[in-house]
Amino acid sequence: MKIRILYILLFSSLPLLLWANSVPKKTIYLDPSQPIQKRVENLMSLMTLEEKIAQMCQYVGLEHMRDAEKNITEEELLNGHARGFYKGLHSSGVERMVIRGEIGSFLHVLTAEEANHLQKLAEQSRLKIPLLIGIDAIHGNGLVSGSTIYPSPIGMASTFAPELIEEASRQTAIEMRATGSHWAFAPNIEIACDARWGRVGETFGEDPYLVSRMGIASIKGLQTNDFTGTDKVLACAKHLVAGGVPNNGTNACPVELSEGKLRNIYLAPFKAAIKEASPFTLMPAHNELNGIPCHANKWLMNDIIRNEYGFDGFIVSDWMDMEAISTRHRIAQTTTDAFSLSISAGVDMHMHGPIFYDAVLELIKEKKLTEDRINKACAKILEAKFRLGLFENRYVKESDIEKKIFTQKHQQTALEIARRSIVLLKNENLLPIDTKKFKKILVTGPNADNQSIMGDWVFEQPTANVSTILKGIKEEAPNTQVDYVDVGWNLRTLDDQKIREATQAAASSDLAIVIVGEDSFRQHWKEKTCGENRDRMDITLWGKQNHLVESIHDTGVPTIVILVNGRPLATEWIANNIPAILEAWEPGSMGGKAVAEILFGKINPSGKLPITIPRHVGQISTIYNHKPSQYLHPYIDGDKTPLYSFGYGLSYTSFKYDNLKIAKENFTTDEKIEITVNVSNTGDRKGDEVVQLYIRDDYSNTTRPVKELKRFQRISLDKGESKSLSFSLDKDDLSYYNHKAEYVLEPGTFTIMVGGSSLDKDLLKIKFNIK
Repeated sequence: MKIRILYILLFSSLPLLLWANSVPKKTIYLDPSQPIQKRVENLMSLMTLEEKIAQMCQYVGLEHMRDAEKNITEEELLNGHARGFYKGLHSSGVERMVIRGEIGSFLHVLTAEEANHLQKLAEQSRLKIPLLIGIDAIHGNGLVSGSTIYPSPIGMASTFAPELIEEASRQTAIEMRATGSHWAFAPNIEIACDARWGRVGETFGEDPYLVSRMGIASIKGLQTNDFTGTDKVLACAKHLVAGGVPNNGTNACPVELSEGKLRNIYLAPFKAAIKEASPFTLMPAHNELNGIPCHANKWLMNDIIRNEYGFDGFIVSDWMDMEAISTRHRIAQTTTDAFSLSISAGVDMHMHGPIFYDAVLELIKEKKLTEDRINKACAKILEAKFRLGLFENRYVKESDIEKKIFTQKHQQTALEIARRSIVLLKNENLLPIDTKKFKKILVTGPNADNQSIMGDWVFEQPTANVSTILKGIKEEAPNTQVDYVDVGWNLRTLDDQKIREATQAAASSDLAIVIVGEDSFRQHWKEKTCGENRDRMDITLWGKQNHLVESIHDTGVPTIVILVNGRPLATEWIANNIPAILEAWEPGSMGGKAVAEILFGKINPSGKLPITIPRHVGQISTIYNHKPSQYLHPYIDGDKTPLYSFGYGLSYTSFKYDNLKIAKENFTTDEKIEITVNVSNTGDRKGDEVVQLYIRDDYSNTTRPVKELKRFQRISLDKGESKSLSFSLDKDDLSYYNHKAEYVLEPGTFTIMVGGSSLDKDLLKIKFNIK
C-alpha cells in the first residue's frame, strides 16, 4: 500500500509537475464578468485529464487526519467509519497534493484557519482552482465550535412549520460560509420506519409528504433559489434510497422493495425535492436495493434521478461506499472495478482517499471509462465552484466570524423551533407547573444538565452557548427552590447509589422532573447510544433509566418525565404511570429554555409527532399509513396499537373541528378538489394547532394505505377564536404507482379526513367521487 501511495505521489502527477510554472494565456475563466458556462468551458479546455480527475477527488481535512493519526489505534482507524486515515500517506503529503492540483474537495474542515490554509495551497496550483469544502451541517453547523445548533431534524419535523426550517437552513448557510465551508451534506430525506435505526433523528420522520415539505424547505434555505453568491451553500439530498427501512434495523442493511412501494414512499421526497428545490448535489445510500448497491445503481441515479426527475447537479459518494461495492457487497472483484461500476452508474465525486485518482486513470487507459464521462463530472463540480463565487472569494475573513455565527437572530430561530418541536404526550392536570403549589422541585436524570440535548453531528459547544434543561428550569423559575441530583450523563454506567440519592431527594420534594432518553452527542463517540451507526436491538430506555423513573415514582411525589432522544422509544410503563410526559427530541442550543417555558406555561406546547412511537420493538414497523390488513389479527402478548400515533400532540388548550365541506361530490380527473373546515379554540388560553388533511382511496386495483397525509396547516388561535381553513388537492395527490409500477389515477370514491392527528377518533370524514 505504501509503495502504491508513493507511486501516486511521484508519477501520476508528472504532467502537473512539468506544467507547474506554466500559466495559460487565455484565462477567460478568471474573469467574473463572463457567463459561468463560458468560464467552465474555458477552464476545462486548459485542463489536463489528470486535473479533471482531481476535481472528482475528495479528502478529509488535515486536522481531522492529524487527530486520527494521533488519538486512535491503526486498527480503529482502518475499521472505523468516522475517522479519516490514509495508510502510508501523511497529512503533509496531502498538502503537497493540493499544491499540485490533485485534490478538488475536502470534507470536515472545522476551522476558518484551516480552510484558508487549504485554499492558499490550492491557489499555488497551476490553474488556481479553489477547493470545495463540505461538512455535515445537519441541524446547524454543529461540528464547528460556536455555531448555532437547531433541534435535530426529527424535532424540526415536529413543528410542521417548513418556513421555520427554511429560515434555520438559511442561517446555517451563513454560518458555514463564515467559517469556510460551502457544501452541507444535508438534508437527509430518507423515510424512517424503523426505530432501531440509529439515524432516525437525522430524518424528518415516516411520512413522504411531510418529509418532502421539510426537505424542500431545507434545500431552499441552504441554496436559496440560486446558490450564486458568497453567503449560500450547496445542499445535498441524501441518501438515495430506503436506508431508513433496513431489514434488521441496522445502518447499511440490505433492502428489498417493490418498485411501486419504492416510488410511492421512499423516492417521493427525492422527486419532490428535485422538482421544487433543485438540490445541486445528491448522495447515494450505504445500502443495497434489490440486490444492487445504491452506489452502483444506474437505474436509480441515471434513469430515475437524472432522466426522469431532471436532476442537474453532481452526485457524491458516501464515506468509502464506492470501495464497498467490492469489499462489502462483492459485486466487483477489485476496488478499481468498483470505481468503474460506480462512475458509470452516475457517481461524480469520490469520498474519500488516494487510490481513486490512480484507478480512474487506469480505467481510462484501459477504455473502461471514457474521458467524456470524466468531463461531465468535472464540469458540474466546476460549475458549483463558479456559482458559489469561490474563484473570487475563496478565503474567509476570520475577524468577521463572531458577527455571523450564534447571533441573536439565529438564537431566536433556534429557540422558536425548539418551542414548536416539543410534543406534549400526556398531561393529567400537572402541567403547566404551579409554582405556588410546587415550591420545592427536584431535577434529575442523565440528560438534565449536559450537551446530549444537542443531538448527533455536533461537537462540544461553548458552555455559555448551551441552555441545558436544568439551566432553563432555574432561569424560568428563579423564585422556586430547584434541587439537582447529578446521576451522571453516561447512560451505560448509571450508578445505583446516585439513583438512591435522587430517590431520597424526591421523597422530600413537592415535584420531581426526570430527564431521560438517549445520547446521540457526537462528542460522546464511545458512549453514545443513538445516532449514526448506533443501531439497537431494543428501543426501551437504555440501562437503569427506567429504574430511576420507577424509584422516584414510588416515593409518591408527582413526577414529570422529559424524553431527550433521537429515535422513538418504547416507554409503555412511563406512559401508563407518569402523569405528565414531554417528548423534547434533541432540542439544540436553546432547548433547555424552550422546555422550561413549556413546563411553566409561558409557551403552550404545539409539537406533533412526525413518526409513530411503538409500544415494543416487536411492533416494528409500526406506521400510520399501513395497509388495511396489517392489524387484522392481534398480538397474543400485547396491544397491537402504537403507544403514540403519527400527528399526535397535546396542548394546554383544546380545539374543536366542525363543518368539514367539499365543493361537490363528483369530480373529473383534471378538476381541483376544494375542501374547507372550521377549527375553534375551545380552551382557556391561546394555542397553536397543526390541522392535518389525510386521504384514503376507498377501493383500488392495488392495495392502498388506510390514510395518507396530503396537506397540513399550522394555525394560531386565541381563546374562543375560530378560523375557516381551505385546502386544495389535485390529481397528483390522488394518483399512485400500482403493483406494475404504473402511475395511475383510478376512478372511484375517496375519503377526506381532517383533524388534529392521524387517529381515527381525531378526524372528521367526508367522501367524494372521481369519475
